Amino acid sequence: MKNIKIPTNPYLLFSPFLLFYVIFVSFMYSEIHVGDEGRFIFYAQNLLNGYYSLPEPHVNLVSGPGYPIILAPFVGLHLPKIFLVLLNAVFHYLSIIYLFKSLQQFVSINKSLIFSFFWACYYIAYQNMFKVTAETFTMLLITLLIFYLIKAFNQPSFKGTKKYIFISGFIMGYLILTKVIFWYVLLFMFIGNVFLYIINRKAINYRKGLSILLIAFITFVPYLLYTYHLTGRYFYLGTGSDNFYWMTTPYKGEYGDWKGPLTINPLHNGNYNIPGAGDTLIAHHQKDYDKIYSHKGGLEKDDAFMRIAISNVKSHPLKYAQNIFFNFGRIIFHYPFSYAVQRPKPLYVMPLNGIIFTFIIICMIPTLINWRKIVFPIRFLLFFAFLYLGGSSLVSAETRMLTIIVPILVFWFAFIIQKTVKINMREW
Repeated sequence: MKNIKIPTNPYLLFSPFLLFYVIFVSFMYSEIHVGDEGRFIFYAQNLLNGYYSLPEPHVNLVSGPGYPIILAPFVGLHLPKIFLVLLNAVFHYLSIIYLFKSLQQFVSINKSLIFSFFWACYYIAYQNMFKVTAETFTMLLITLLIFYLIKAFNQPSFKGTKKYIFISGFIMGYLILTKVIFWYVLLFMFIGNVFLYIINRKAINYRKGLSILLIAFITFVPYLLYTYHLTGRYFYLGTGSDNFYWMTTPYKGEYGDWKGPLTINPLHNGNYNIPGAGDTLIAHHQKDYDKIYSHKGGLEKDDAFMRIAISNVKSHPLKYAQNIFFNFGRIIFHYPFSYAVQRPKPLYVMPLNGIIFTFIIICMIPTLINWRKIVFPIRFLLFFAFLYLGGSSLVSAETRMLTIIVPILVFWFAFIIQKTVKINMREW
């Protein structure tokens, strides 16, 4: 059989996926806003009007401005919604290319292709591709971060990598603007990096890591200054404590998934509630909601959610720990959800994320055994990814929280397999 020539240009090599994504998005999107879509478009419109959130009592900072900034020019031109979702097709296509370019630095061309095709065919990531939400854009930022971190850490000198250090830091900072949970990742990584730098000042990679984290912080500072101007609070990331409230629910049969307003809502995130679920939620939570909504301002409501959530954790720590366990189930397998009838979606999620979960377990062993031999950018990225997953598990989460960092995990899997697995095939 003749050898098939594979295009060397990744933009050409993966172009069929771009075509597929464009067709997929065109068929799947809806002109009706679903889920968080309206909020992101609302934020983009606000930016065009010179502000991000209204002041108290209408403060609304559920999401960071990273993605709305990207949307704003398109919203300002009054382009149809199809243009906004088609951006996701381009974002996902570019994420494949940058993952492939990153893999080429450490693994064989065959493994680079295999793992890049795995990411390209990771259909769980498609669930947000036809929606105006931040997940697909975040995936692109993650792959860009992988690529430029390799550039920053793979050269021995500091001076020769200044450009890549700056770009890496800016991307990480913009990632925080897009998903503010990464602020906590930045904070813990900064503390750890400072400690490691103090005990080993000669290690150039710790100096580079600190520089990247500082640039990320500087990139994020303007938003912190804005939230301070709006709220009078330092390091205020945003509203959204209702998410934490639902995660800390102490009631049997409730697993920590977000439920939102206490109304009988038959449809929640694709999970149909069982009959009577609304009445049960009202019986369990109406008193809390009465206290919370007795406050007028958005910040006061958010504080009330947080106070009750913290009280729930203190009063029922074992139930909160159980909810965290269930949360990992939702993050990986889209299961379980409270008061929800059985739906087929977990059957679609389990095969691919089962592979991801299995590879995490398998790759963890050689990684821990050979930790000092693992190249620094992968160690840096692993801390980044697992701190993010750990933080996500503490508040109500879903499969999309795992999806956005799958490129980091795929990159890690490929590196470990390249270093540990050898296959010899003999002709029969």
